[in-house]
Amino acid sequence: MIAHVVLIKPKSGLSRDDRRAFVAAFETALNEIPSVRRVQFGRRVKIGAGYDTSASDAADYLACIEFDDVAGLQTYLRHPAHQELGFRFNQAAAAANVYDFELEGVEGLARLLEEE
Repeated sequence: MIAHVVLIKPKSGLSRDDRRAFVAAFETALNEIPSVRRVQFGRRVKIGAGYDTSASDAADYLACIEFDDVAGLQTYLRHPAHQELGFRFNQAAAAANVYDFELEGVEGLARLLEEE
């Protein structure tokens, strides 16, 4: 399983129409691209933990999109619906970080010990 993790901080003053266009493009991509297996979306919460004050303020939202494999992610990235999403994303984002992870479950934690 591959997780495509997107952290985004929207531009301040982003118009309601631009927000709607971004959400619509995101929904269209998720509905039209068959390689998408699961999606989770969330807003950052601060709970008063120590890391809340030391972490950068670079993201207000997270999208985690899962695929069976790298080929599924590549299909998603090349799809015309993703091209529109990318355009809207770039219009909406003040800051963003995008990462791809191979999900292995907790047993994958042992790999951390193997790396030097």
